[in-house]
Amino acid sequence: MTESTLTPGPREIFERVRRHWLENLGGFGNELAENAVVETPFAPPGMARRHEGKEAFLLFSGPEQAAFANRFALDEVRDVVVHETTDPEVIVVEYELAGRVLATGRQASSPFIGVLRVRNGKIVNWREYQNTLAMIEIIGQPQRT
Repeated sequence: MTESTLTPGPREIFERVRRHWLENLGGFGNELAENAVVETPFAPPGMARRHEGKEAFLLFSGPEQAAFANRFALDEVRDVVVHETTDPEVIVVEYELAGRVLATGRQASSPFIGVLRVRNGKIVNWREYQNTLAMIEIIGQPQRT
């Protein structure tokens, strides 16, 4: 948080999300605004690319994250680079998720780019660009919606 305000900005919120991922993979729902929009433009065919509202996203992501956590242990969120924008509500974040495939112990990682818009201390839009083919190779084919 900046010294001039008690409301966390996008950098602080991303850091909270990062901690949530490491403590409880995917457990960052408290950082989402009720009307948040979460987008994954490069989702594989058959997978939803846009979730409108916190509840809709959590209904989708809960089973997906549980399945992921049953197959993969996240050890670190590394190579984080935060890019400020001219809009104080928005940052662009580059990062890499790294960990182990539980069945084999194999180390694996995948890069991501996130565009976050935070308003009043909550995420109102998260657009995540990920290498879906790398993720499928690491943990297997995602379930279809």
